[in-house]
Amino acid sequence: MKNASGLVVLILVIGFALPTKAQDVTPRFEAYAGYDYMRDNATNDITHDPPSQSVNGNGGSGQLEFNATRWLGVVGDLGGYAVARNGFATTHQISYLFGPRVNFRGGRVTPFAQVLLGAMWASDAIVLGSKTAFGTTAGGGIDVTVSRHFAVRPVQAEYFLTKFPDGADNRQNNFRYSAGIVFRFGGQ
Repeated sequence: MKNASGLVVLILVIGFALPTKAQDVTPRFEAYAGYDYMRDNATNDITHDPPSQSVNGNGGSGQLEFNATRWLGVVGDLGGYAVARNGFATTHQISYLFGPRVNFRGGRVTPFAQVLLGAMWASDAIVLGSKTAFGTTAGGGIDVTVSRHFAVRPVQAEYFLTKFPDGADNRQNNFRYSAGIVFRFGGQ
C-alpha cells in the first residue's frame, strides 16, 4: 500500500512537470495579430490640423518574429491605420518596420523590449496625396502564455517617431498601443 501511494505521487509529479517543461520551449517563430491605437502628433502639412492638435488613429498590425536565441528575436511589423481629421476626411497610414526584440522569458509571462526601424506611408485622396517618411518605434510589451502554441498580448506600448516634412522641424512624436494574440511555431 505504501509503495502504491509513492508510485501515484511519482506519476502525478511527472505528469505536472512535463507540461511545465513543454511551455519553457522557445518557439522558433511567433506570429502576432492585433488592434492598434495611434495618437498622432498633428502636423499642418500632413493632417492640415493646427500644430498643437493631436489626432487619433485606429487600425491593426501583424508581426512575424524569428527567435535566434531564447532571448533575442528579429521582428518584422506591418501596420495599417485610419486617422480621422476634423470629422470630414480620413488619412490612411501604413507602417513597415524591422528590428531586434529582447525577450525576458521565464514562465507564463514574457516581457519584451524592441526598437524597430522602417517607414510610414500616408495617403489622403482629398488634400495630401501620398507621402512616405522614415519611422521608428521604441517600446515593449508583455505576452501571457496560454498554451505552447498560443499567447495573449494585453499590452504593447511604443514611442513612434515619424519624419514627414511639416514645414517646422519635420519630426512627429507619436504613441502606439497594441493588443492581440500570438501564435507560436516550432521550437528550439
